[in-house]
Amino acid sequence: MAWPLALALSCVVVYASLYPFSPWRDQGLWSLSFLSAPLPRYWSGFDVAVNILGYAPLGFLLALSVMRGPGWRWPVGLATLAASMLSLLMEALQGYLPLRVPSNMDFALNTLGAWLGALAAALLEHWGVLQRWSAFRRRWFVAQARGALVLLALWPAALLFPASVPFGLGQVLQRAEDALFESLAGTPFIEWMPLRDVELQPLLPGAVAVCVALGVLVPVLLAYAVVRERWQRLVALLGTLVLGVASTALSSALSFGPDHAWAWLDASARLGLGLGLLCAVVALLLTARAAIALALLVLAVQLTLLNQAPVDPYFEQTRQVWEQGRFVRFNGLTQWLGWSWPFAALSYVLLRLSGRPTRVDTGPL
Repeated sequence: MAWPLALALSCVVVYASLYPFSPWRDQGLWSLSFLSAPLPRYWSGFDVAVNILGYAPLGFLLALSVMRGPGWRWPVGLATLAASMLSLLMEALQGYLPLRVPSNMDFALNTLGAWLGALAAALLEHWGVLQRWSAFRRRWFVAQARGALVLLALWPAALLFPASVPFGLGQVLQRAEDALFESLAGTPFIEWMPLRDVELQPLLPGAVAVCVALGVLVPVLLAYAVVRERWQRLVALLGTLVLGVASTALSSALSFGPDHAWAWLDASARLGLGLGLLCAVVALLLTARAAIALALLVLAVQLTLLNQAPVDPYFEQTRQVWEQGRFVRFNGLTQWLGWSWPFAALSYVLLRLSGRPTRVDTGPL
């Protein structure tokens, strides 16, 4: 699980370091000239914390990956070196972006953060904490649980970008159509674009409740597919529900203000949560393979319903006002995660269903 998360976090670092990815320019300077420049005169504690904390998890995951690899040594040094080289590359490329400023201090703080994260992983390994986690994972999860666990770990982050429908991840059709029309404007290919006979219609309250229920049910079914015992499924159900509600409330508070943390929990959302909980309780009786198959059906239905509705323009306008929302969105990163998470889950369940059934997939848990 450490390698996929380290790769995902590396992509996050690249995105955050190079956003908005344009316009590229060549200033005629050596890419690494920032290393010999004087230290920045103006900096804040927030800048220091962000640069250290941004690379500490990467160093931790890289060191953990090295320790789990066959025959690898010096996990702290290798993890710190790899993260440091990534930071060096990002700072060098920032010299070609007018909105970003390469900094030797940022590079040093990134390296320090990676070293601290790698050192924490080594200490946890030395104290036996990671061995206990491995033993816990063997007791709770099947051997092929890595993909589902990565998806479940990313699900709360995907919920941080507020959606017009609570738990309604993957509403991308209208945005994709608008982006395609904009890119083809003024070209002959615009004539090939089909026109809708009927405009997208907003979801009715009942459909909103169904989307909420399905959005809660997907991660629960993924958890059901990888835990070993039925009583563990119940724990996973309660934990997933609490985590999802807390992440959605945090998203609303950060985007619209603390007073609006529970504004999303209207009658439709409450009905959807209750319906999702009821379906999840009934699904406790399913085998692992049946849970995966049901997850495929749930994803297909939810994505179909969500993408038959337009994005609420008033919701979009309100969301862009709050400074807290700009912080939590991380330059649109969580938005992309919210859009892509259900499609990643869809790919995962298709791969699971296309593989050869095992005793864990078909037998009672």
